[in-house]
Amino acid sequence: MPTETTMIADIQAVLKNYTDDRDNLIPILQEVQEMSGYISEESMDVIADYLDITPTEIYGVATFYTQFVFTRPGEHVIKVCLGTACHVKKGQQIMGEIINYLGIQPGETTEDYKFTLAAVACLGSCALAPAVVIDGEVYGRQTPQSVKKLLKEIRES
Repeated sequence: MPTETTMIADIQAVLKNYTDDRDNLIPILQEVQEMSGYISEESMDVIADYLDITPTEIYGVATFYTQFVFTRPGEHVIKVCLGTACHVKKGQQIMGEIINYLGIQPGETTEDYKFTLAAVACLGSCALAPAVVIDGEVYGRQTPQSVKKLLKEIRES
């Protein structure tokens, strides 16, 4: 994990691409999140100083948009579909197996920052139900056994 000094230097490098106009807040936040995976309190402080606004104002704007994340995600992000097709095909059992295996609930990250778990309403992969996305790759027609095997392979890699 980068040090705070490195992180601040990286954010300052991002800020050099923008004027200090507060209209640049959203693209700055998007670029910072793309770089680090989330928007930290420290990054909000640096951005606030640059744009001459408060971190609270940044947080207020950023929380309006669901795209922004404020906690460090795991190395592997798991999204479990709980939409209609996946629900009918027992997607909740897949979620239960993942919860049991990782020891975390949806919206949480393992203590070792290896995995973050999310429940989603639809992945758009209904023909592959029940589906799970891990690091952007769709894994369809999952069973409790197959998803556990998949997670074990990822954990051991």
